[in-house]
Amino acid sequence: MTRQRGFTLVELIVVMVIIGVIAGVLVLQLRPAMQSYLAIRQRANLSSQADAALRRIIGEVHTAVPNSLRYSLESQQTQCIEFVPTKAGGRYRTAQDYTDANQPKGAALVPGVPVTTFDTLTDVDTSSVVHDDRVVVGNVNRDDVYAGTNVGLIDKVAAGTAGVARSTITLQAPTTFPAGYEGGRFLVVPNAERAVTYTCTMPTSGGTGTIVRVTGYTPNAAPWKTCPTGPAILVAKVSDCSFLYHESEGATQQSGYLQLRLGLTDGDESVKLTMGAHVENVP
Repeated sequence: MTRQRGFTLVELIVVMVIIGVIAGVLVLQLRPAMQSYLAIRQRANLSSQADAALRRIIGEVHTAVPNSLRYSLESQQTQCIEFVPTKAGGRYRTAQDYTDANQPKGAALVPGVPVTTFDTLTDVDTSSVVHDDRVVVGNVNRDDVYAGTNVGLIDKVAAGTAGVARSTITLQAPTTFPAGYEGGRFLVVPNAERAVTYTCTMPTSGGTGTIVRVTGYTPNAAPWKTCPTGPAILVAKVSDCSFLYHESEGATQQSGYLQLRLGLTDGDESVKLTMGAHVENVP
């Protein structure tokens, strides 16, 4: 007869106690490392979101109409910046081509003189610039582009005459652009986004604030007194934000400096980033 061997109840209890002690020691050793890993990943994610949001704003400001950036402080919890975006631009003909004195060629744009058609000296993508887009010339004063005093409504863009112009822009009505501008540059503003506002709303505590991008509205001649809001959230979990814009002093504000600060909070983790950028204001 074969004798069967096994574990006694006491032996099983002893083994379970030993395994429990080892597991407890391992948990105590591994838990801080796991918590640290999760915290670092959470902070990295918040930093990535904040960096992407700030770079998005600065990237759009760099391509905006010069002198169109303006700042509004509604309260300590709400502030916004507004600017006029662009989709294209180039140089226009400032005078006719007099190579042949008997037959001057080209349609010129002369500020102070009504114009319906003018030639460009740089290529304009006829597929991207469409009917009802707007052309802006010489935005020397900040509010001109908002009031529409230097804005023409585009009817069509066609290929220019060989040897004379790269493209020809036709406006929907005769337009007189303000006199005194000699830069020879034009910008195209999309009709769907005649202005863009970034509004930051931050809470008194916690990370429940947001930065939203608002567009598709008709801009006002005066800056915002009450910052607009909308459903297009650029970044959430905002606990702190600050928009500061300083223009250079002097008769011609040829440059400015935009400083953005953004803080995000998620649970017990928080990050705060500051980013600045020079703003070119030469039309």
